[in-house]
Amino acid sequence: MFFRKPSPTSPLNSLPCTEKSESPKSKDTHHHINTTGLLKFTLFTSLLIAASCLLILYFKFSTPTTTVTAATTTTTKTTTTQCDGSGPFYIYPLPSRFNLGLLEHCQNLNIYTNMCPHVANNGLGQPLLNSAMNWYATHQFIAEMIIHSRLENHPCRTWDPDQALLFYIPFYGGLYASSVFREPDHGLRDALAVDLMDFVTNQQRRWWQRRGGEDHFLALGRTAWDFMRADGGADFGANILLNLPPVQNMSVLTVERQPWEGHNQNGIPYPSYFHPKTVDEMLTWQDRVRGLERPYLFSFVGGKRKGLEKAKVRDEIVKQCGESTRCELVQCGSGSSKCHSPMEVLGVMMKSQFCLQAPGDSFTRRSTFDSILAGCIPVFFSPHTAYTQYAWYLPEDKASYSVYIDEKEVSVGKKKIEEVLANVSTEKVKRMREVVVNLIPRLTYAHPNASDVGFKDAVDMLLQRLSHHVRGKILSSRSAVI
Repeated sequence: MFFRKPSPTSPLNSLPCTEKSESPKSKDTHHHINTTGLLKFTLFTSLLIAASCLLILYFKFSTPTTTVTAATTTTTKTTTTQCDGSGPFYIYPLPSRFNLGLLEHCQNLNIYTNMCPHVANNGLGQPLLNSAMNWYATHQFIAEMIIHSRLENHPCRTWDPDQALLFYIPFYGGLYASSVFREPDHGLRDALAVDLMDFVTNQQRRWWQRRGGEDHFLALGRTAWDFMRADGGADFGANILLNLPPVQNMSVLTVERQPWEGHNQNGIPYPSYFHPKTVDEMLTWQDRVRGLERPYLFSFVGGKRKGLEKAKVRDEIVKQCGESTRCELVQCGSGSSKCHSPMEVLGVMMKSQFCLQAPGDSFTRRSTFDSILAGCIPVFFSPHTAYTQYAWYLPEDKASYSVYIDEKEVSVGKKKIEEVLANVSTEKVKRMREVVVNLIPRLTYAHPNASDVGFKDAVDMLLQRLSHHVRGKILSSRSAVI
């Protein structure tokens, strides 16, 4: 929950030392000062003030240099106290029934588990034991709450909607969806989503009508499939939020987009367990995973999935990994398992050169982001596990940070995973790992209470890309008018 009231940020687009100083020359032309000593003093003082302003601007408003190319990503230790590269955004003042009010019944937010421990600490969950830094047992479907909390304190936030480029609707849609999966009445299951869009488009219609919702965005912690129930299709508990016409005009951020129909959907990282408050914590972790000894060629953390065609490849993965002396297999299932221990999972990945990422209940996996956090090169078997999902976050050159093996060739036993990975040269593995390690900052959700983390995290990246998208829409509309 949010236990703090954010203090207003300074006006956006304003810089210290930019106010016009009164001229040392009097406005009264009949009273010129000709004293040489006073003139020198005035000149010296002006130069001193100018130099001070330049130093303040340099130290306070410098940002980390983060460059993503097909070859590398680097993060330089600096500070990020200003709004850089993103337009100002306004947070809709939604009634609590759409977000924080849902947490009052946290034990009922998920039909499979009690979410109360997971919504603690602004969505980070419970702190992990024996951890000196900011490590938490973060739930994989809680990104919407973490993003809300991060944006509350973000330097690009404005309290004046007239100044906003973006409008954020802080709806905890994923938490609500998982609480009504088993609701047989579709009207009741869809009620809060319909109520939300009525509030935004009618009660707040001034801001909606400005661009028809093209400058609005939602962030959802569950996959798009949970919000796209189709008429006549299989009913697995989804609602219709993303099918509503007004939502089609907005940008929707989700941990898994629908690859074929998600024209307005953009993939965002699943939250992992590390939520640093400073760039020093991030650099320390990167240095650690960069220098680890990795005795396993590859590993797989997961289980088989019965009846799921897209997960069929898992059967062969479990078989091949179990038969190899160079693979570490951690099988997941019901009951007690290493899979439920974050440090156990990361521990295996930190000892592996490659981490297998097979589709499961859906195309994507939180494990992909766990492996990158561990400095382990991901191996994909479907393009929809990452390549069609996270274009805002991952390099265009897929081979620079990952290995792709067609799932069909693995499922029929045509390709041996160990042989493919063993043929990657030591030098190439080293280059790929460096790219992976340097991707960690932008795939990490920094601690919500941090006001100056010193690097661009997952939230900073989404704001930059949304700003670019909306500015492009504005330019296109102006060109159409001309």
